[in-house]
Amino acid sequence: MAAADGLQFPEFADAASLLAANPDATTISIEEPADGTKSQRGRPQEPGREEDDELLGTDDSDKTELLAGQKKSAPFWTFEYYQTFFDVDTYQVLDRIKGSVFPVPGRNFVRLYIRSNPDLYGPFWICTTLVFAIAVSGNLSNFFIHLGKPTYHYVPEFRKVSIAATTIFAYAWLVPLALWGFLMWRNSKVMNIVSYSFLEIVCVYGYSLFVYIPTAILWIIPQKVVRWVLVMFSLCLSGSVLVMTFWPAVRDDNRRIALATVGAIILLHALLSVGCLAYFFDAPEVDFSVPIVPAHNGTTLIKAQ
Repeated sequence: MAAADGLQFPEFADAASLLAANPDATTISIEEPADGTKSQRGRPQEPGREEDDELLGTDDSDKTELLAGQKKSAPFWTFEYYQTFFDVDTYQVLDRIKGSVFPVPGRNFVRLYIRSNPDLYGPFWICTTLVFAIAVSGNLSNFFIHLGKPTYHYVPEFRKVSIAATTIFAYAWLVPLALWGFLMWRNSKVMNIVSYSFLEIVCVYGYSLFVYIPTAILWIIPQKVVRWVLVMFSLCLSGSVLVMTFWPAVRDDNRRIALATVGAIILLHALLSVGCLAYFFDAPEVDFSVPIVPAHNGTTLIKAQ
């Protein structure tokens, strides 16, 4: 027993004597800091900030992104480096297309569909399909407008393909590049604001253009009222995806800068849609000269309209 008493620690003996002297004393468990942390995390946050916290990321998401970055360590001149940007299946692409066509108010497109695996497969083929849809539909629209006029001779305008490709791909790459640079600059000025990678911004812009593919096909209808109703509907639908995605990124910035940024995003998007409609479908009619058909007896005949 003497050896056992010698093994007792004086701290525990003092604690036992204190409890015996004051039975109502409060004891502290070592697990309480963890509980306090849980209770602190369980406090209600300001409305509309939960998505921002998720976009800013947690320790687990940082570890996941770090591991993903370690996997994507191939040199940029290799095929494996670019293969990672197209590593997406059909179900993911269709899900992201549905998310861009049917946006849910208050839901962030990047957080719901893009952040887990941003891709270039969907944006590339959406832009390519939109280029041919606009060019072909523009030619067909011009054909149907002048159909039945005896002085009109249909000539396919292949230059519309190159013009549409330059316009669409420049918008889908240069605007996200400028927006990404601006957000990076503002992120260095204002701390704790939501930031996006360049690939995520390109992905958002690419999928937001999908709604213009069926719209461009319907623009064949030779009614200006129908065309402008379609362009306004598509503009509101795709523009809402951009606003709900990028508003959290600038909401904590200066009020004027935030509103100006969102306004610039909507303005550029509107210029794209209205410009495509005005150039490819609502081009002014060209007055065709009346052909002169030479007769066999040496006289000339003017073909009646």
